[in-house]
Amino acid sequence: MNVLLIGPPGSGKGTQGERLAQRLGLEHIAAGDLLRAEVEAQTPLGRRVADFLTRGDLVPDAVILGLLMPRVLAAADASGYLLDGFPRSVEQALEARKLADQADAGPHAVIYLDAPRDELVRRILARAEIEDRTDDNPHTVGNRLEVFDDATRPLVDYYRERGLLHVIDANQDEDAVTAEILAALDGAATG
Repeated sequence: MNVLLIGPPGSGKGTQGERLAQRLGLEHIAAGDLLRAEVEAQTPLGRRVADFLTRGDLVPDAVILGLLMPRVLAAADASGYLLDGFPRSVEQALEARKLADQADAGPHAVIYLDAPRDELVRRILARAEIEDRTDDNPHTVGNRLEVFDDATRPLVDYYRERGLLHVIDANQDEDAVTAEILAALDGAATG
């Protein structure tokens, strides 16, 4: 099974991605983690994207597609994937779909984690303290949420129109969110 996990920053994509990938035997591919690892390792790609991450802006499509699509295609060819935090725009989704469709590696379901803005901000700032994430500061958080609203929220309609979208209330405890997602995926697999 191939699953996309989308939602605003702080909605629980990382937590749910890890839980679901382990539970379902899927490869968890987290776009943000891969990008931060490139920055930390100071690779040429990392140096190229560091400013985008610091500002909370979207990384250019060609860069993110080049980083993620080989992993996505390989995972789809194996046991499947749980892709967390990508695509971040309809344009990325359209380009990724072209590549995925060629390899019969498109998503079977899209999970959208929805939570109120004040809860998202609270979670992100708490995570910043725990994980010492410099890209999670009040200014960047505000920008990331605006970028999400402008660029990523239209994905909800895009995937709804394709019949793939499952909206999950992410403003509940982690176990309840996981259970709701598993029920949605079970319905998607049998539907």
